[in-house]
Amino acid sequence: MLGNIGLLVGLGLLIFMALRGVNIFIAALVCALIVALTNNLPAPQALLEYFPFGPLGAFTFAGKFFVLFLCGAIFGKVMAVSQAANSIAQAIIGTLGTQRTLWVTMLVCALLTYGGVVVFVVIFTMYPLGISLMREANLPKRLFCAATALGAGTFTMTALPGTPSIHNVIAASALGTDLFAGAWIGVLASIVMVGLGMAYVQREWRLARDRGEGFEANAQDLRMEQLAGAPGSGPPWGLAVLPILVVLGVIMLPRLLLLLGWVVVGEGAVGQLVAFSQQQPIIWPSLALILATTVAIALFPCLRSNTVGVLGQGADDAIMPLLNTAAVIGFGGVVTQTLGFSQFSQWILTVDLPPLLSIFVSVSVVSGIVGSSSGGLQIFMQTLAPKYLEMGVAPEVLHRIANIAAGGLDSLPHCGAVIAMLMIMGLSHKQAYKDIFVVTVLIPVVAVLCCIAVLSLL
Repeated sequence: MLGNIGLLVGLGLLIFMALRGVNIFIAALVCALIVALTNNLPAPQALLEYFPFGPLGAFTFAGKFFVLFLCGAIFGKVMAVSQAANSIAQAIIGTLGTQRTLWVTMLVCALLTYGGVVVFVVIFTMYPLGISLMREANLPKRLFCAATALGAGTFTMTALPGTPSIHNVIAASALGTDLFAGAWIGVLASIVMVGLGMAYVQREWRLARDRGEGFEANAQDLRMEQLAGAPGSGPPWGLAVLPILVVLGVIMLPRLLLLLGWVVVGEGAVGQLVAFSQQQPIIWPSLALILATTVAIALFPCLRSNTVGVLGQGADDAIMPLLNTAAVIGFGGVVTQTLGFSQFSQWILTVDLPPLLSIFVSVSVVSGIVGSSSGGLQIFMQTLAPKYLEMGVAPEVLHRIANIAAGGLDSLPHCGAVIAMLMIMGLSHKQAYKDIFVVTVLIPVVAVLCCIAVLSLL
């Protein structure tokens, strides 16, 4: 009983500390220690083994995915410094207009994240541009925040096939699948998320106009708006989008060659390259990001004058997102050593639920505990996924359903990405979390349940 109480107290305190802005490293260590002491785990072993270096340790995860985080952050920095991301956003704004500000926001964020730009870079890129959009359209900032979260942190993160997101790579690495596993399931979930998400934010905007609610500037808006640069200061949008097309093209090429029947895996130089892409789900998207970064440096002269400096800044940008994710995984690594987690694992596998619904529940609970979809997915893949494979669940289906499910309860108030977004935009949980909850928690849960329902009919 004390152990289960300790788990609840540790999780509750982690959420509370995150809401209060406590550093996630401190919060994760303190809460991990509480869980360890109340579950009779030796404190030295919990802090020096389970948290950092165990199978689900913080640095075990950081070491495995360091290259991907590094390449993604550098690519994002290159796209930001060159104003290429700005040009893409301005082109979409020019096409759709400010009256479709919510659609513009969602589409820009979706394009950038699906193209390999990390979520934090997308937020920093889109928010300065969005201030003038919000002011002109008189759009409440909370809804701009929700549209940003919908485009950057839902379907392109977990559902769309082929995305180089860390979630897609974690599942592919654990299951031996590729980044396109369960493609039609991901497309269906994406349609549900986009359809319901945009319907919600557009409805909220209409209601806000009726109430007289509009854009309210805060102290940091002017400084952030200056980061956007003047319209036309970046490269032409057709040139700006080329590096993103390189990322997607390199990732999609092996699958396309196989679908067309032009190569046989392992035969000849091209066949061996295709085999390599299938065997290296971490290295292959990393190579795609490296190649795209090289193309960007070649295309945009402003990068060539300070290439080493920009690459260094990108490398610096990789550290905090990687360590933040690793910290919550380290907390989860301690949780998985407790009797309570073991009992939950045994219960969820024996309870009378269809396997796919059981997967949804287990991934959702773990992701909610650690406040991270990538962290929850990593823990699930290491602890529970093999059991579902033994039940006969196809690896491709497990890959996609687990991915989408991980992107639901992860966005509870203690989620690092949620906290970062609110801090960047100068909003509080009280002001904006309800809308974020609907588009990043409620709607993804509905989407994965729809997919499970369809799969059960096949």
